[in-house]
Amino acid sequence: MKAVQAVEVEKKYDVGDDAVVPQLQELPGIARVGEAHTAELEAVYFDTGQRTLQSRRITLRRRTGGTDAGWHLKLPAEAASPEKTPAAQGAVPEGAAQAEAAPPRRRELHAPLGQPDVVPDSLLAYVQAFVRANPLVPVVRLKTERTTYPLYGPDGVHLADLADDRVDAQPLGGGAAAGGKHWREWELELVHGSTSLFEPAGQVLATAGARPAGHASKLAKALGAGRTSKAAGGEAGGGTALLAGKKAPAAAVVTVFLSGQLNQLLEHDAGVRLEEPEAIHDMRSAARRMRSALAAYRKLYRAVPVRRLRDELSWLGGVLGAPRDAEVLRSRLLGQVAELPPGEGAEAARDFLDRRAGAKFDAGYRLLQEALVSGRYFRLLDSLEDFRDTPPVRGTAVEPGRRAVAKAVDKAAKRIRRSHKAALHTRRGIERETALHQVRKDAKRLRHVAESAAAVSGKRARKVAKAAHRQQKVLGDYHDAVIARDLLAGLGSEAPPAATDSLAALLARQHELISAAEKKYRKARKKSRDLLRGGVL
Repeated sequence: MKAVQAVEVEKKYDVGDDAVVPQLQELPGIARVGEAHTAELEAVYFDTGQRTLQSRRITLRRRTGGTDAGWHLKLPAEAASPEKTPAAQGAVPEGAAQAEAAPPRRRELHAPLGQPDVVPDSLLAYVQAFVRANPLVPVVRLKTERTTYPLYGPDGVHLADLADDRVDAQPLGGGAAAGGKHWREWELELVHGSTSLFEPAGQVLATAGARPAGHASKLAKALGAGRTSKAAGGEAGGGTALLAGKKAPAAAVVTVFLSGQLNQLLEHDAGVRLEEPEAIHDMRSAARRMRSALAAYRKLYRAVPVRRLRDELSWLGGVLGAPRDAEVLRSRLLGQVAELPPGEGAEAARDFLDRRAGAKFDAGYRLLQEALVSGRYFRLLDSLEDFRDTPPVRGTAVEPGRRAVAKAVDKAAKRIRRSHKAALHTRRGIERETALHQVRKDAKRLRHVAESAAAVSGKRARKVAKAAHRQQKVLGDYHDAVIARDLLAGLGSEAPPAATDSLAALLARQHELISAAEKKYRKARKKSRDLLRGGVL
């Protein structure tokens, strides 16, 4: 069963045992305070022995009592859209570190109670890439007496809830500290209200003795400062990201880019496990970008770590590629069948191709799911985080980032010019197709390297990336048509007789698309020729 998702926006306050809840109807925009109700809650929190989830600001619990009993997983809200974060873009805006913190936002996922010690698969998928082979075990039990005060606006809209919590915490497990803790806190959580409610509410609550909480979650409070996992990527990646600027050294620029792509890979891992649309494509793209960057900037680092990472990223790209390529081929062919005249032949062709491509996709996906729980995959993630946190740089890594990325982009542009010239001198057929496939791969590398340069080269690098992407896309269509043509041409007697004419029409269509894509490529190449000359940046 798929987990139910919501976004939690709340602020916590520490408060003394003898504090009195203030007159909440005095808050601006609050017209009425609903009847308070009290519930007894008991929650068991889970983590690894290394406190991996806590280090990443993730909480996983199984709670009984109240209206939302079940398993709850809370993730940082930015995990929902990693491409929007500064680290993913390869730069941090000036002054970002000094900016006032916004009200905490977290994704909250719910699953039914199930078994007490078995984390539901629908939630485990979101944390498997973080905990890896480490088991999730109970670490804390919280018993909370919660009194909730619903807050309503003038139009009767439920704006927020103020929860008055009296908490008893008991660490669990052999490594837990002896003794428990007791405290009281208030939580103001938005329901349908806006964040503008927080400032005036904070003032009113402060008059009653409340102060901003010194902890991010009840789990953090129960465990104290907690231990930091080696896999805690947020802090490590963020510290490096602050180094990325116009005058940053080369290794810092590259490490920031790799850190952003690693974040992307980790965030899309759950989507791949849950078979969400485009998740394989997004995860594969992150792996490819890292591999391209490591190839382009390999001289900045010691050879052995870079070679090992490139090899393992190539393996991961391969297991991601099999189901992704089958998925693309299926979508392409079924879309083209839909354009044929309706009838028995088109229907037979659709069913046949759907089964064939679907079986190939399923087989590839099974192998991918096995890979994602393998020691090899988990070791790759460990190695990527080690590379990010302690880059194995050579002495040349102090070279200015602008100069290093300019040389890398120029080299990648020279590579694509060379492969383009080679393609011009090939004969039609397999030789031409192989040559243009190489141009496509070189365009992809140029695009990725130019993207890594954007942090220090700005607009010019983005133009180069866009031009390379244009060529990559056109040649991607060309390659897809070649693959579809070869599939259709090799069907022979496998196809049902009723589908013969429709499949022949699809085969002819691939030849048309191949010819059209070649023409589009020549136009795209001509359009970007001046941009991709020597001295690109």
